[in-house]
Order: sequence, then structure tokens, then C-alpha cells
Amino acid sequence: MNHSTICTENLIKRFRKVSALRGLNLNVPEGAIYALVGPNGAGKTTAIKILMNISAATDGRAEVLGIDSARLRGRMFSSIGYVSENQELLDWMQVDAFFSFLRPFYATWDCDLEKELVRQFDLPPYRKLGELSRGTRMKTALASTLAYHPKLIVLDEPFTGLDPLVRDELIQGLLDRAEESTIFISSHDLAEVETFVSHVGYLEQGELRFSEELSSLMGRFREVELTFAAPPPLPKATPNTWLQLNSSAAVVRFVESRFDPEQTNQQIRTVLGEAQNVTFTPMSLRSIFLAMARRAGEPA
Repeated sequence: MNHSTICTENLIKRFRKVSALRGLNLNVPEGAIYALVGPNGAGKTTAIKILMNISAATDGRAEVLGIDSARLRGRMFSSIGYVSENQELLDWMQVDAFFSFLRPFYATWDCDLEKELVRQFDLPPYRKLGELSRGTRMKTALASTLAYHPKLIVLDEPFTGLDPLVRDELIQGLLDRAEESTIFISSHDLAEVETFVSHVGYLEQGELRFSEELSSLMGRFREVELTFAAPPPLPKATPNTWLQLNSSAAVVRFVESRFDPEQTNQQIRTVLGEAQNVTFTPMSLRSIFLAMARRAGEPA
């Protein structure tokens, strides 16, 4: 295995007869802001729990910061920050006491940064953690992670149920630290993820359908609309990179998942004939996600 910040090799996780992960091969380069997206039950949280040594893999290997995930323990976590949507905090503690409790565990704890994060996230120092709103609890958990300058920050569905203002605050807090950390995040909030991640992977039914730089992904997907003089017959055999092919009268639409202006135009002429008008429209990450989800199992 190589020594990317996160690397898995043929990772398998079974729960009795259910396969949550099916040979996951994941590579997260150092310095990336990597989003792992996918529908509920895709295996995202399972993968993260194996990476954090919360759960054991059935087979395969996972490495974090060059260390076998199964060996992660104790002070090894001083370089890793982990925040999940169901983050458990010491509810009876006040916010300032919570930070005081954590400081001795991290040699790299930065008290000045702690104070800056308390101000940035507008945290109430003398409120008990159990009395905080969900959004303020998430900001407190993130602040307690960022304060010790981790090399890797792992976030499992951090934006679920949060209002847009809180999401923006969390994202800005992450971006302020992005130069010193690799960030690995799972999320259904595709519109927010699209605004700041550098890499994206799509996990479905325990299998990684694609993993690449966001700019590359956005560059190869297009919504295609063709107008013909007369309604063309749709052939049974089409390029396997065409998704959601459909027609209405003389208009044909599909999603091209390997867009290349010259090659795509040539394929259109070969398969459907000469079109009167052709438009290629860039797609949002959400639109790409939906196109993949609706055509599960087909190559992208």
C-alpha cells in the first residue's frame, strides 16, 4: 500500500449476510479536501468507522497517515480529528471546562487558536454542552478538533440538520485550516460540498463507482440536448457512457459521462444521425449524483 493520507485495499465489511463494503479501494492524497458521497446505506459511515478503528474490517486493509487503521489507538489520535453527526460530548460539562479537559491530551493544543475558534464560532463558554443547540454542539466539537492542528480531519455527515448559517460557519472554519490538514468528509449535502472540496468519490452499495478531482468530474459530465428535423428512432445499443437517454417528439436528451467535444459529436452522428441543434450543459454535483444513482451499476 502507498502512504497517502488515507488508503484502503480491497476493504470488505460484512454484517452476517449483508455486505456493507465490497472491495473498497480508496486513495485520499495528502492535502486534499475529499468528499465521499453516496445514498443512505452506501457504506460511508462503515468505511469511516473502520478507518478510525471503531469497527473492524472483515477483510482487506486500511491505512491512515501511514498507520494500519487496526493499530490506531491512544496518542496516535493526536494527529487525527474526528467529528460525526452523532457526536457524543460530555453533556454535564461547560464549554470552557470541556476545552480545559481536552488540552492535556494533545501536545500540539494551541490555546490562542482555541480562543480564536471560540470567538469565530460564537461559543458560550459557561453553557453546559447538553444545553446547546445541535449546531452549536457541532461547532464546539469542530473547534475542539481544530485546536490541536491535526494532520487529518475526518467528518461524518457534519451538516445533517443544520441551518445554512451554521453550515457556512463550519465550512469557513475548515477552510481556514485547510492548508495544514487533509480533510475527509462524508455528506449528503452535495450543494455545500461542491463549493469547497477538491476531490470526490461516489460510493454505492459498498462499491466505489468513481473517485477523482472535482474539476475533472465536472469536466466530463454534460447534459446533452439534441433537436432533429423529425423524431429519430432510439437504438437499443448506445455508448455505455450515455446515461438516461430519452426522447420527446424531435428532441433527444441524455447525460454524457465522458464528455469530449469531438468524440461525443461523432458518436451522436453515428448513433442518431445529424442533429439540427446540439447543446452541452455543464452539470452540478447534485445532478451528477442523481444521474449515477438512477443508473446504478452502469459505468461512468
